[in-house]
Amino acid sequence: MIHYGYIGLGNLGAACAGCLVKAGFPVTVYDLNPALTVPGATRATSAEAVAASVDHVITCLPSPAVSERVLRNILPNMQKTASWVEMSTLGRDEVLRLAAVASDVGIRMMELPVTGGVHLAHQGKITMLAGGDRDLFDLHHGAMQAMGDRIFHMGPLGSSSIIKVITNMLAFIHLKATSEALMLAKRGGLDLAQAHAAIAASSGNSFVHETEGALILNGSYDIAFNIDLALKDLGFALGFGKEFGVPLDLASMTNQTYIAAKAAYGGEAQSPMIAKLLEDLLHTDLRADGFPARLE
Repeated sequence: MIHYGYIGLGNLGAACAGCLVKAGFPVTVYDLNPALTVPGATRATSAEAVAASVDHVITCLPSPAVSERVLRNILPNMQKTASWVEMSTLGRDEVLRLAAVASDVGIRMMELPVTGGVHLAHQGKITMLAGGDRDLFDLHHGAMQAMGDRIFHMGPLGSSSIIKVITNMLAFIHLKATSEALMLAKRGGLDLAQAHAAIAASSGNSFVHETEGALILNGSYDIAFNIDLALKDLGFALGFGKEFGVPLDLASMTNQTYIAAKAAYGGEAQSPMIAKLLEDLLHTDLRADGFPARLE
């Protein structure tokens, strides 16, 4: 079995590393927060120690700057036959630049952003969007099967960063739409639980309505994804729009909504709290009984 190192144990990283352990892979993990670990995994004392002791290294980190810092720290310690699997959300140019940094010392990179939500990551059912050489995709396919149930090889390095940004852009637009739809239902005097169910059974349904819409109705808004991360991804999308000559009207409006939500609640607030902007503006809450505080 391949021995994987996993660096970065936030909501997503811990879930994916846990799935590798459950599938029988030996896994060594590290996070700056000493309280974060994964049952069944070995915890190393540093990122460098992880790199020195494993066959291949996976990272799942909060920003491009952190990804670069960790990469430069671990490269001198990685095995000569190792590869680097990057699960963080990076811009395409950052993917290509960091791949070149790794390549300078003989380490190849595969980008592996994921989509679908942390609750699916815990179940091993998240969608995996791989980019890079086909032989690396084949090498790590078993690990991807352990972490996800829908796996796509998007093409060469950089391809996955584009599709990941597209999927996140759509999710944020859908979240804004479902927030407005639920408020229309509430102000129109409808039972919100019934309205949510009716929308879910209609042509207007979306994955985001079914999942994040439920968290809005609960009032927790807790999708384990914050406003700062949403703004980062929307920034990537708007940048691609300029580069490729595509007007992104809905993404631009949604970006402004997230800027307003950050001003109101802070960047660490949960992404679905854009719905609370409407609730506060109209002094109307969107609560209904029977909806979960977290997705399972």
